[in-house]
Amino acid sequence: METVIKALKEYVVKPVHAAPLAVFRMVFGLLMLASILRFMAKGWVYSMYVKPQVFFSYYGFEWIRPLGEAGMYVLFVLMALSALCIAAGFLYRISAVVFFVLFTYVELIDKTNYLNHYYFISIISFLLIFLPAQRYFSLDALLRPSLKASRIPNYFVLIIKVQVFLVYFFAGLAKLNPDWLLHAQPLRIWLPAHSEMPLIGTLLTKEWVAYAFSWFGCLYDLIIPFLLFMPRFIKPAYVLVIVFHLATSLFFNIGMFPYIMIAFTSIFFSERFHVRLIQKLKALAGRPEAEELPALYVPSQGLKKTLPGLMTLHIVFQLCMPFRFLLYPGNLYWTEQGYRFSWRVMLMEKAGTAFFYVRDKATGKELEVSNSEYLTPMQEKMMSTQPDMMIQYAHFLKARYEQLGLRNTEVVAEAYVTLNGRPSRLMVDKSTDLSALNDNYTPKSWILPFSE
Repeated sequence: METVIKALKEYVVKPVHAAPLAVFRMVFGLLMLASILRFMAKGWVYSMYVKPQVFFSYYGFEWIRPLGEAGMYVLFVLMALSALCIAAGFLYRISAVVFFVLFTYVELIDKTNYLNHYYFISIISFLLIFLPAQRYFSLDALLRPSLKASRIPNYFVLIIKVQVFLVYFFAGLAKLNPDWLLHAQPLRIWLPAHSEMPLIGTLLTKEWVAYAFSWFGCLYDLIIPFLLFMPRFIKPAYVLVIVFHLATSLFFNIGMFPYIMIAFTSIFFSERFHVRLIQKLKALAGRPEAEELPALYVPSQGLKKTLPGLMTLHIVFQLCMPFRFLLYPGNLYWTEQGYRFSWRVMLMEKAGTAFFYVRDKATGKELEVSNSEYLTPMQEKMMSTQPDMMIQYAHFLKARYEQLGLRNTEVVAEAYVTLNGRPSRLMVDKSTDLSALNDNYTPKSWILPFSE
């Protein structure tokens, strides 16, 4: 056992080339820049962070609010500039901090917009703050030659690889459930919607194809992270990564996630691959490769002692987060308690209709609320199936109608939800005053139980 621990320690701290981390820095920065410009060009800054009257904040982050129209556009411009600076390795540490803070701030404004890859980007941008990604092939190293280092301790590269590994592995682990494997849900719902596609459209309506996709997706997520860590399999594994993610991009509207995974997974390629890539970039820039000094970046004594421990703590936290659903009773996909931040990707088709009523406690008279008057279509869609958002919306309605002069009221809801093709059933009935409840991490016993 001691021999294994010693070998593991040596593997973690051994000097490796800085090129993979430098390439990752450039890929991350350019991909984030493209994503932000795309976001702004599609008008999503206005539709998601300016237009809505209600914002569904995360528990503990209620103080995070939009900055107004001008403020949000300035924020996105600063985010784009910081992404560009990360790619160039210019004022790197400051740029990484700015990007992480701004990006995470935006994502905490409204849980309506939660996506797994937004959470992934926040994690990676946080890790980049502490990585010496600017010490090789960067403007910072060009302007300050004392920063240059061609070799770094392995744990600086390994932490990114482990994070990518965890995303894949937990996505596969989450697919080990009856709906996905035994009922091919939700793919049996989603794939036939593409029946008009040329050549393969008819196939997508076949039930066996949905089962094949489901099982392949599960096996892919469980196996690919291990293959990526095996140098002899990296090339065929990466081809599989490209094919898989391009296929998911073709069939499903999941934004930038496939391209992010294709780009980030490239860090598993060999040092030699990344060195050759940077040499080609230098040649294109008219700066042919000079002889490289094998300078080793050695963290300060304080960082050398604390960084490995902090990275281990980060990995332990990431290992625990997906299992927090075990703390809650009931069907995870029904209650969604412990669902977010756990790499559960494309596992359910959930739709609902929620009728909200503001009721006078004294007389029992009630007024049905028109949800579209206060919520965007996306907000209403998400709120109608997510209990924590129902509570927040009820609090908003109570405050809103008190402003209109109504006192001594309660807000109740009648919410019907369908999960993975099952008949619609009642999630919340009108016996519960949602405006009297608080959104927190305790089990939501007022959610009606899910039964087959």
